Amino acid sequence: MSQLGVQLYRETFSCSICLDLLKDPVTVPCGHSYCKDCIKTHWDAEDRNGLSTNSCPQCRQTFDTRPVLVKNTMLADLVEELKKTGVQAAPADHCYAGPEDVACDFCTGRKLKAFKSCLVCVASYCEKHLQPHYELPVFKKHKLVEPSKKLQENLCPRHNEVMKIFCRTDQQSICYLCSMDEHKGHNTVSAAAAERTERQTELEGSRLNIQQRITDVEKDVKLLQLEVEAINGSADKAVEHSEKTFAEMIRQVRSKQKTEVSRVRDLQEKLEQEIAELKRRDAELKTLAQNEDHNQFLQDYRSLSPLSESTSSINIRPLRYFEDVTAAVSEAREKLQDVLRETWTNISWTNISLTETPVDVSLPQPEPKTRADFLRYSRDITLDPNTAHTLMLLSKGNRKATLMTKSKSYPNHPDRFTNWPQVLSKESLTGCCYWEVKWRGPAVLREGGVVNIAVSYKNIIRACSNSKEGGFGLNDKSWALECAPDSYSFSHNDVRTPVSGPVSSRIGVYLDHSAGVLSFYSVSGTMTLLHRVQTTFTQPLHAGVYIWEMGDSAEFSKLK
Repeated sequence: MSQLGVQLYRETFSCSICLDLLKDPVTVPCGHSYCKDCIKTHWDAEDRNGLSTNSCPQCRQTFDTRPVLVKNTMLADLVEELKKTGVQAAPADHCYAGPEDVACDFCTGRKLKAFKSCLVCVASYCEKHLQPHYELPVFKKHKLVEPSKKLQENLCPRHNEVMKIFCRTDQQSICYLCSMDEHKGHNTVSAAAAERTERQTELEGSRLNIQQRITDVEKDVKLLQLEVEAINGSADKAVEHSEKTFAEMIRQVRSKQKTEVSRVRDLQEKLEQEIAELKRRDAELKTLAQNEDHNQFLQDYRSLSPLSESTSSINIRPLRYFEDVTAAVSEAREKLQDVLRETWTNISWTNISLTETPVDVSLPQPEPKTRADFLRYSRDITLDPNTAHTLMLLSKGNRKATLMTKSKSYPNHPDRFTNWPQVLSKESLTGCCYWEVKWRGPAVLREGGVVNIAVSYKNIIRACSNSKEGGFGLNDKSWALECAPDSYSFSHNDVRTPVSGPVSSRIGVYLDHSAGVLSFYSVSGTMTLLHRVQTTFTQPLHAGVYIWEMGDSAEFSKLK
């Protein structure tokens, strides 16, 4: 059979659900055929999802009642004949989805690679299952994009609805139900595309600034490379000249050494000869002194020649031959070091600009140093009554929370914390922000009492059966500084870290959201860093407090 014929058979006798040759083929009322088990599984899935449409996967025609499935004997016979030819409908291995690929959501069994993802269906399709999007009018307005593993991020985590609205107040995408609930009254646009257009313009401007900065920095890099080459060349010449100079100096020292040693050796040889002569004369005199013949003694004594004077005129003194050379080298070394220090201290870099150029993009900002610097980023924080635990009393203006012994009659709300006496801010926090929390007031150093000063994503669990799921610092959605009368500790994802620092009733919190920096400070006469977190924040944050002891309180200061 020709390759074209094989391909036609594959398309004709393959199930559009499993993409394999039909097994127990059945035909639904619209005329499309499927494996009996595949179409039953498809309809069962629709029932589980509450659709109960009994639709055709290809043309999407729906049936009021589930059709009775009867085997298509003619198709079954043709498929059996096709199998005898050895033709297989399975695609090549490289068409199947691997661990790193986006898989088709409609394939059963071994899934094929997705060809496109649909932002409206929130599903990914292989080429076969994608065909209805191209052929049927009902899908014409659907938005197809390159295969994505992040489609579920387009669904609201609370309502499981597609997020088609953008909240400018909280800088996040929301669904229609969110806009009618916790985001009611916020500045929203009906489609994320509208916000995207505005942000895209800002992004292009930011990119132009970045590209210009890249060009400028690349020029600086080239200048620095030239400077490196100049430094290396100058250093090589200095070393080469110094090596020649010191080699000549060493040659002179060795020559002088050789001359002086030769002179001393000559003198040493003469003195050794003199010693030998003196010893010989001493032996001669000793023999004469032992002669008992008086006449012979007197005769021999008169014939003695006089003793010659010594040729040695050596004065014993401390030997200082090359110490002066060593001292001179040491002095030269110190002068050389002074020259090097002075040269590199006073070197001018006027031709190489290393100053930061402000760029209007979300780049990490240097953390402020003084309280005045921090106050430039101060944010007005108010607490959200809809999140407050029923034992928490909020002050007028919603800046202060106090833990009471009796529950407050707050109305039921899905955002309210029910397991933990804690509360979140109304404001969502992005960019660079700074705020201060005064905890337990003037009684900060009394016995007992603990307050957690925290930040959290808004989707933190509010009501939970597990005692650790919703507490600040006990999950991966929140970060908390625990303030006790005599100590601090930091918690995230149920990992507790002791923190040292001066205990203060006022805690400053600095957030650089884009840079992933979160810092806690003890604020008194000065600001002391207690703990800094470096991470990646994936959502806007909200400030929060957790109060342990009855009567204790935490208040967000008004800094402006």
